[in-house]
Amino acid sequence: MSAAAQAPERIPVMIPWLGEEEAQAAADAVRSGWVAQGPRVAEFERAFAERVGAEHAVAVSSCTTALHLALIALELGPGDEVVVPSLSFIATANAVRYLGAVPVFADVELATGNLTVATVDAVRTPRTRAVLAVHQGGVPADVDALRAACADWDLPLVEDAACAIGSTVGGKSVGQGALLAAWSFHPRKVITTGEGGMLTLDDARWAERLRRLREHGMNASAAQRHASSTPVLESYLEVGYNYRMTDIQAAVGLVQLGKLDEVVARRRQLAARYTALLREVPGLTPVADPAYGQGNFQSYWVLPDPDFPVGRDALLAVLAEAGVSARRGIMASHLEPAYRGHPAGPLPVTERISRDSLILPLFHTMTEAQQDRVVEVLRVQAARAEVVRVRAGG
Repeated sequence: MSAAAQAPERIPVMIPWLGEEEAQAAADAVRSGWVAQGPRVAEFERAFAERVGAEHAVAVSSCTTALHLALIALELGPGDEVVVPSLSFIATANAVRYLGAVPVFADVELATGNLTVATVDAVRTPRTRAVLAVHQGGVPADVDALRAACADWDLPLVEDAACAIGSTVGGKSVGQGALLAAWSFHPRKVITTGEGGMLTLDDARWAERLRRLREHGMNASAAQRHASSTPVLESYLEVGYNYRMTDIQAAVGLVQLGKLDEVVARRRQLAARYTALLREVPGLTPVADPAYGQGNFQSYWVLPDPDFPVGRDALLAVLAEAGVSARRGIMASHLEPAYRGHPAGPLPVTERISRDSLILPLFHTMTEAQQDRVVEVLRVQAARAEVVRVRAGG
């Protein structure tokens, strides 16, 4: 038998849970003849807004474009400072740069990877015009505390909820009561439309403007013009963008949204089992729910103790060799070449999490046997490294 035949099946870090229902919904949209932004997008918006407890939802092409539009709504511009976590996918900071504004990187707390009132206050200046908080990896930020502090500071709070659909704070959906919240439907997220995003908010006037901005600034959408029995001569009221979602994507999104409770329950079940198994590997601290809410475990990351006998990169290499697709922890944007020379103060927690943490495979159809394989690789490698270190007198 060849080595390739003997190799165990590779365990991916994530697989979207898609099936025949999504395929049928997409096919129905294609057969309808209306595949651009249309009635299915509007239906998806209504369903999503209801799910997260918002008055309005505006579907867009990605979470990045949702963040861009949210910051436009706040009328930010050159010279304005926006407090953001460096510990986030780089799109969070980039959305601020799109407006010529300045992202000011704040540190995060070790347990959740999220901004806190204290970390925001540490970098807040007279030039600060907004705060952009991230619900990192589906772990909810303490938005009750952040909203109260931002109200005291007279600063708007935007929530990057890219990973957080199905997460809760105080028993309520992340995004409920948010001034502006941005969401992602990328395949790495809990529910997906392939690509796509959403903005949720309670302000009707902002929602109307944001719908206009996503479609080149037109005062009448293509769907409205198509539905009219008389000619509609549209006007372009301001410079806008092509940030639209398609009806094909929305059709898939509606099916996925209907599965959300089942998906989150399964992910939480798998996360709890990981946490129990990892007790066999002392020195690895897994991500957990904060006291004020529950996460959806969009990502399941572990943080080795400083004296853990194996480095993060070595663990990733061993896992890869064993057929396990793990990933480095969340990036630190201020360390990327795109932000070289950008002002940044000390960010010790951010750099610790980004340097040392790793994300383990977690997906809806993951089996117990697959989880056992992942944990066994970590356990064996840690034990071997400890023996070597002890023999060397380390």
